Amino acid sequence: MHNNVLILDFGSQYTQLIARRVRELNIYCEIHPYHKVPEDLSNFKAVILSGSPFSVRAEDAAHPDLSKIKGHKPLLGVCYGAQYLAHYYGGKVAPSDMREYGRANLTTIHDHNGIFAGIKEDTQVWMSHGDTIAELPENGVRLASTNDIANAAYRIDGEDTYAIQFHPEVYHTTDGKLLLENFLIHIAKINATWTPAAFVETTVQELKDTIGDGKVVLGLSGGVDSTVAAVLLNKAIGDNLYCIFVNNGLLRKNEFQSVLDQYKGMGLNVKGVDASARFLKALEGESEPEAKRKAIGGAFIEVFDAEAHLVENVDWLAQGTIYPDVIESVSVNGPSATIKSHHNVGGLPDFMKLKIVEPLRMLFKDEVRRVGAELGIDAELLGRHPFPGPGLAVRILGDITEDKVRILQEVDAIFIDGLKKWDLYDKVWQAGAILLPVQSVGVMGDERTYEKAVVLRAVESTDGMTADWVNLPYEFLRETSNYIINRVKGVNRVVYDISSKPPATIEWE
Repeated sequence: MHNNVLILDFGSQYTQLIARRVRELNIYCEIHPYHKVPEDLSNFKAVILSGSPFSVRAEDAAHPDLSKIKGHKPLLGVCYGAQYLAHYYGGKVAPSDMREYGRANLTTIHDHNGIFAGIKEDTQVWMSHGDTIAELPENGVRLASTNDIANAAYRIDGEDTYAIQFHPEVYHTTDGKLLLENFLIHIAKINATWTPAAFVETTVQELKDTIGDGKVVLGLSGGVDSTVAAVLLNKAIGDNLYCIFVNNGLLRKNEFQSVLDQYKGMGLNVKGVDASARFLKALEGESEPEAKRKAIGGAFIEVFDAEAHLVENVDWLAQGTIYPDVIESVSVNGPSATIKSHHNVGGLPDFMKLKIVEPLRMLFKDEVRRVGAELGIDAELLGRHPFPGPGLAVRILGDITEDKVRILQEVDAIFIDGLKKWDLYDKVWQAGAILLPVQSVGVMGDERTYEKAVVLRAVESTDGMTADWVNLPYEFLRETSNYIINRVKGVNRVVYDISSKPPATIEWE
């Protein structure tokens, strides 16, 4: 059993980032909504309370049950968590005279042991709150201050309870990782055992114990998540894993065959099914984004179900669900609403009477890649950009036709091949082209043209939750634009998307 950390989520935009920082210390952690504290806490060696966009002074303030936690286990309150511990345990939280947001410096550190061991005064931290701790809770001992905030950090005397009004998980807090390390490793005495090798060993054994001699079907997409899930399952159950790769006609140019070729050398039992015509038929006349997604999802389930029935006595359906999918599909019920209902979490039709196995459901994307490397999967495959489940359908704005798919496949291929040729592909999180439902005037030779416009999009990110547009070299953009306009019939204008997420999403639909 791993040494686990419980993170109680109060709806902060940074909660996932806390988990990622903890995992980077090779310590396993789980995020639970604040109102769903696990009944059995025996496996959790420490607890972290996240921030929140709300105030502890509000009538409907998030109120967790800490009766089995505070004073019993090492506890760290971050921002809202720190204010909660003050407000409900004898201190005072009041509105701040100023908005305490952005960079600040700890001008005074009163105790250079414990949680601040190795951290020097004047270290930079990141604040994000409208309230402030005016009075410490009972037995509270001040640990650090800034010029504006007296109680930037404190502890509870006689307990391993610590609280900080800044965010150690964000990049702008210079010594944030060291502070978390001090709390988890030196105060909570947690061993750093969460490694890719340990995950592979534990998961393979769990899969063997759970599935036994059962048969599993898995829908491969060619992406990182489903590939790593397939190799893990193959390691556990061998030929009892049946992989199905469906060509929905909305993949990248030549991707169906190239992905099948890639899997040949991996020892996986893979069947390729070309259902392009069926998907294009299902999409006829559909132009609204959600309607297109539903049409594709419905067609996929029909095709996949038919193929799964060709395998006798199948008991299990495997999915490449990863941890952000799980987190996003669980409402905190107040501080944050469900962001989206993810296609990998639930949504299995009743007629598919299969049990679900999700070997990656507790991993972040970067952890999936590290596990894949541990399994010996080719680095080129692990470095593949994420690609949307509905494929090019959400990159063709409006209705879908075979000709539009052809145009976008050609444009996309030129863009992606160019990124690789210019050694830019691995510096980008995700890239693709979008076909707009507009036409623009152009001139080619001596003729006037009235053809389609395409958008190129490339973003930097770590997990897709937030993203910045990539400042690609002008020379690359010029060459790519010229190549697309000269080679792809039907396109006479290329533009580059310089929107970040938020407010814009990565995909246009």
